Amino acid sequence: MELLMEVLDKIKPSEEERALVNAVTREIVEIAEEEIVKKDLEVIPRLVGSIAKDTYLSGDHDVDLFLAFPPEVPLEELRKIGLELGKAIGERLESYEIAYAEHPYVRAFYKGFDVDIVPCYNVKSWREVKTAVDRSLLHTEWVIKHLDGRNDEVRLLKKFLKGINAYGSEVYVRGFSGYLTELLIIKYGSFMNLLESVGFLARSKIIDLGGWLKKEPEIAYKTVERERESPLIVIDPVDPRRNVASSLSWEKFGVFYFKAKEFVERPGIEFFFPSKAKTGDYKALLKKKGTNLVTLLFPKPELVDDILLPQLERSAKGFEKSLKREGFEVFDLNWGYTERAFIMLEVDRVERSRVILKPGPEFLSERAIDFYSKNQKVWIRGKRLYSEKEVKESIVDVIKDLLIKNQVALGKNLSGVIKNAEILINFVPPELEEEAYLFLSKEKWNIKG
Repeated sequence: MELLMEVLDKIKPSEEERALVNAVTREIVEIAEEEIVKKDLEVIPRLVGSIAKDTYLSGDHDVDLFLAFPPEVPLEELRKIGLELGKAIGERLESYEIAYAEHPYVRAFYKGFDVDIVPCYNVKSWREVKTAVDRSLLHTEWVIKHLDGRNDEVRLLKKFLKGINAYGSEVYVRGFSGYLTELLIIKYGSFMNLLESVGFLARSKIIDLGGWLKKEPEIAYKTVERERESPLIVIDPVDPRRNVASSLSWEKFGVFYFKAKEFVERPGIEFFFPSKAKTGDYKALLKKKGTNLVTLLFPKPELVDDILLPQLERSAKGFEKSLKREGFEVFDLNWGYTERAFIMLEVDRVERSRVILKPGPEFLSERAIDFYSKNQKVWIRGKRLYSEKEVKESIVDVIKDLLIKNQVALGKNLSGVIKNAEILINFVPPELEEEAYLFLSKEKWNIKG
């Protein structure tokens, strides 16, 4: 298809770019080898990820350098020595910082490249895996062995998924990982075959490229059973215990499903290179829809996105649940940050009617007849008269009361800042006007474009 060739011209690294990537990665590996020799360590530097597999997109130059330790090294020793070695390598690059996953690693920068320097075990099979990152070595080897020259098909799929906002396995994205895209191309042979087979993929649900359901049925079927609620089960060809698509959400799979069908019917460059979402006046949109926007604004905690965004999501869903319990209808949620963090809630109304108890005088007192005549419902409890009064209660007061009583499930690092949040009704500061419009109009995630 001519369109796909046009896309490839834009996303495939040129020979000059490829030469630069190879030269820089070679330098990084040589620096690592020199530091390993200096420390007299039995460690092998291994390149993994899209650069090692040659499935990276033009301009996307993240280097994943894994420091492979012998399997017999104790885990605590691997963490300690691996971090020291990573820092020694990082000091010879332009800059570095310590990052944290299952264990600490070094995130460095060198000649325009982001470089992750990660300690791991030099495993040969899934039975030797001790940490989550160990599999990356096996993943790289397996893909290189089985991709069979279909690297550009992976590039097309990656760019398509990026274009429809369904790429990335991070907890705040829950889309398709790079490794999953490679396995899907190996399974279906090409980008177009995959898109044309998306209906079958959704129905069949299970992909077992490693043949684990026959070789290790007990383990593989446990994986299938555990992951049965997932939209897709791709048993890792290097480890029968793992579903490669475990982080994929139904929402992102649904976007892929519809966009794949749409592309097959009507191919277009905009699937790969989407135009900027249309924006407009969020206040006019609110008036037209007849709904209301509640926005909580609070200082952004110093947390990495992997931690902050899931906690913002948890907090937004906590408000949704609590407000529904209080009688408000919550149509949709949004969360994120600019200068400050925010949670947006689209709700049916910002006031509710509430009945409160209205104590009156004793029924034999001088004021009793007046109280009796002025109130619709009156009853006696003991010697005292009582009535009830209907009042209007603002959603702002409801939210504040819920927070005071700890009746909203919040992200564990956000409780303090959210309890002191500024609460805005049908108004946002200038930096959030576009975000508010995209949220209310559904342009932010409208699968019909």
